[in-house]
Amino acid sequence: MDLLVLRHGEAGKRSPLPGDSKRTLTAEGRQEIIELSDGLKKLEVKLDYVLTSPLLRAKNTAEIVAKSFKYKGKIEELNSLKPEGSRLEFYSALSKLKQDSVVLVVGHEPYLSEMIGEAISQSDCRINLKKAGLARIRVLSTLPKLKGTLRWLLTPKLLKKLA
Repeated sequence: MDLLVLRHGEAGKRSPLPGDSKRTLTAEGRQEIIELSDGLKKLEVKLDYVLTSPLLRAKNTAEIVAKSFKYKGKIEELNSLKPEGSRLEFYSALSKLKQDSVVLVVGHEPYLSEMIGEAISQSDCRINLKKAGLARIRVLSTLPKLKGTLRWLLTPKLLKKLA
């Protein structure tokens, strides 16, 4: 399984108030994800599954990428991909997918960077996944924890240059 780990696009100012989950992408954030999708297509990636956090900014990001790829499947929202979600629950969900698939995962920080670090290192490894940044992990196992090899770590600027 290959995991494409994408942080949502620019969504404006963070709010400590209830309702932050309804923050949508800014116009610049939408455009950046459209351009990023064009770059990703140049890498000849196919999508078998699209999994996203239910927070609106992540859903918007997943929808833009799915539309760009003409993805016909269902975009699945997982509470385990919320910023406070359980990575163990997420790994369990991944374990139920076909092992030869490519899975797009859209979520938040610091969840995604921590997950990537945990997957690719046996010690304390931390990366910084920028907004609209993308990592590709070749998954070796999903349970009890995600383990794999980092194949790509791409900034939004680099992905847009590919477009």
